[in-house]
Amino acid sequence: MSFPGLRSAGHNSTCAGYVNMDLFLHYSLIPSFVIMVVLSYFEKRVNRMKIDEKLPLHGRFGIVIPLDFAGAFNNRWTLGFAFGAIANKIMFLFSEGFTSAEVPSWAKAAVLLLAGLEVGFSYYPFFACLSSSSKMVGSILGFLYTACWFIITMIHTVTCPHGQSGEYQEVVIIWPSLLCLVFLLGRFLHMFIKAMRVHLGLEEEGTPEEASVLLRHQADYVKRLMRKHTEHEKSWFQRKIYEWDPYFKFPSRMVFTSVLTLLCLYIFVVLEIRLYAYAFEKLKYLATRFEDVVSTSNDSAAFEDSAVQFKRFTVILQDGWFFSTFSAIISSVTYVFHILVCYRKHMKRLWAGTKNFLPEKYHKFSPEKSVAAIATYSGWQIAYILWGYQVTHVIQCLIGLAIMYIFVVPITDNRAMEMLKGLGISFLTVALVIVLVIIQTTIASVFFLQPKMSPEDKKKPLALNNRKAFNNFNYFFFFYNVILGLSACLFRLFCSFFLGTWLIARIDRTILQKGYEGVDLGYKTWIGMLFVDHYHTNPVLLSFCHIMLTRRNGKALYTAPQCKFFRTLADPKSSSRARTRWFLFYTLLKNPKLIMLRKFTEDSDSGLNSAAVQQRHLQAAVLTAEMNHKERPVEASGVLLSEDAPAETSSVAWLIMPEVDDSAA
Repeated sequence: MSFPGLRSAGHNSTCAGYVNMDLFLHYSLIPSFVIMVVLSYFEKRVNRMKIDEKLPLHGRFGIVIPLDFAGAFNNRWTLGFAFGAIANKIMFLFSEGFTSAEVPSWAKAAVLLLAGLEVGFSYYPFFACLSSSSKMVGSILGFLYTACWFIITMIHTVTCPHGQSGEYQEVVIIWPSLLCLVFLLGRFLHMFIKAMRVHLGLEEEGTPEEASVLLRHQADYVKRLMRKHTEHEKSWFQRKIYEWDPYFKFPSRMVFTSVLTLLCLYIFVVLEIRLYAYAFEKLKYLATRFEDVVSTSNDSAAFEDSAVQFKRFTVILQDGWFFSTFSAIISSVTYVFHILVCYRKHMKRLWAGTKNFLPEKYHKFSPEKSVAAIATYSGWQIAYILWGYQVTHVIQCLIGLAIMYIFVVPITDNRAMEMLKGLGISFLTVALVIVLVIIQTTIASVFFLQPKMSPEDKKKPLALNNRKAFNNFNYFFFFYNVILGLSACLFRLFCSFFLGTWLIARIDRTILQKGYEGVDLGYKTWIGMLFVDHYHTNPVLLSFCHIMLTRRNGKALYTAPQCKFFRTLADPKSSSRARTRWFLFYTLLKNPKLIMLRKFTEDSDSGLNSAAVQQRHLQAAVLTAEMNHKERPVEASGVLLSEDAPAETSSVAWLIMPEVDDSAA
């Protein structure tokens, strides 16, 4: 889709400004490459190469990572503003603004690819300087490069504020990017001050939280799982609108995707308003010219009504488009935040081991498709929201036109009774259809089902009664149900069309029927992205890996600030009685013959009488005889268990552990 005036933000064909933004974008590749090489020099490579033997590189010139798309939680809002600085350029790619050159049709895809690579390479220093291991160098280079872009963009905006057409169109489109550039300047300045304080010894360089396998919020999430669940009274906002989770963080990818989506939606709406304002002006001009031609013609009476109706249609269409713009914007913005809520809900379900909300064939998603989904999700999410807004806007405008011509226009034309008569007939027809469906269901329930088998049953059993009458009932209603089926089919088509167009922007759910989810590429991308984040950010899994790595390295257990509460796991605060019973359980499970050698006495505290003691002796004898014929048990999870005898395990536990100290668990 291409909009008039969209190229004006980067393609100044009519405005004689001091700066050519296209030319500046091309020349910015030179400093971008220099910054990339400098940052690469400060990155150490883990594996040495053959070139290190020939040149004294000392492991330098490593790969610079602009941002982590898989499970990163640092610099979330900073990355969001960094992407916001290039929102206008992304919109140019959507509008094919870079394909203005005369190229063959088969080469347009390649030109778009090159344009995308050029934009990515030009803005690469924004992200690389933020994530560089050398904070001092990264902050200086990032500040200078961002300042150049800010100054050039300001000069271009001031000298050419109107763009190609429209009053201050360039200012309206470009100000979010300028605001994001100002934020990046402040962020790089903050990084420089902090790096200088560390260099001067005024502040200790803290270990970045991302360097740890387990992050603080993930550790807090596991800690909450260990605690006893208590219900807290929720506020109205939490019950009705949104319930936040202090132990859940959205990864950087979800945050910057949402920020970039909102900024692109803003630019899209501004350009759409400008486009359709121009279109409605032309439409009004045509209506006026048509009315003038009709008034001057000899046969004006025949076309006078047509001219009036065309002018009215123009006004109604413009008003409907204007009011539907706000509802479409609200629905699209709501979808952006609702997708975040669904992401949190789906991730927590996957962490709990629940996959029933996914199609059954996607319970085990292909690894290569999941990795590809991470690369495509952000771009597809933006495209889905933009196209979803456009489709929703058109449908809502058509609904507005239908409401106007069904209710408002007849009233203004003094045809209210005719309108009410038509509505009454339509209402009676629909009501009759609904009543007949209810009558069929009621007759089937009263006459053609057998009575309840028990008074406590809520429904009758699915057993036919009065079969002869049932067959006659089906025969006579068969002919009517053919006509009723046509109405039901049309209603199904209407619901499918309405829900499909309303939910087309939702990438987190499919709009296709069950079994056809594979055709929905956006939904497959969503599922693949969920599985990648699930396997890389599962708090319980990361806690286990953190414990294993810490013990393997022989370090002090859980010395990280975010893992202080795990220190209790190294030395469990359990009573000696409970530990003794668990050791006894393990010993007797491996040596069941020792059960017979135990001394059982009557104990009022344990509630055992002589009969109970005899019963325990008998069960121990039976258990010993059975386990003598079993195969040698195998050890699993630190406890010796029999492969096919869970009953024996529970029996031994009952024999030796009549009581369990819950406080030690």
